[in-house]
Amino acid sequence: MKVVKTALPGVLILQPTVHGDARGYFFESFNQKQFEETTGHNVHFVQDNQSRSMRGVLRGLHYQIKQPQAKLIRVLEGEVFDVAVDLRRSSPTFGKWTGWVLSAAAKQQMWIPEGFAHGYLVLSKTAELLYKVSDFYAPDDERTLIWDDPTVAIAWPAHEGPILSDKDKRGRLLGQAEVFA
Repeated sequence: MKVVKTALPGVLILQPTVHGDARGYFFESFNQKQFEETTGHNVHFVQDNQSRSMRGVLRGLHYQIKQPQAKLIRVLEGEVFDVAVDLRRSSPTFGKWTGWVLSAAAKQQMWIPEGFAHGYLVLSKTAELLYKVSDFYAPDDERTLIWDDPTVAIAWPAHEGPILSDKDKRGRLLGQAEVFA
């Protein structure tokens, strides 16, 4: 597995070794031992989430404040612009973001440790994502950072919309949001 560091320390892009021939391809999308050796993170995943959305849908920026979740995100179909925002007040990169185009074709994954908000914008006609999380979903614990916060200033790719859920429309600005110590 190849590891690419992003602009935010701790957020990584993982490129698995893909074995392909005339029949198709094979790769290990997750191997605990290899993950720990290459990233330095010891993680225990407790839940897999899968979502499917159409072009222009923007999901996020979500996080759980009391039960933070580390996430390993992979696109099974289509293409998205995937974003992480550092919400650790004690971090030198607090309020900064990094984004990466993830696609089924490239087979890359994004590792987002605890303490970050996560969201994505669907760039293809449809996209299907699978992501592993390190803690269970706790709806009362979930928070949303507004996608277009001018302080964070995410450079989303050009798009119509976006198409947002009611919950995501009510996201908070960074200055009003509950964040991590």
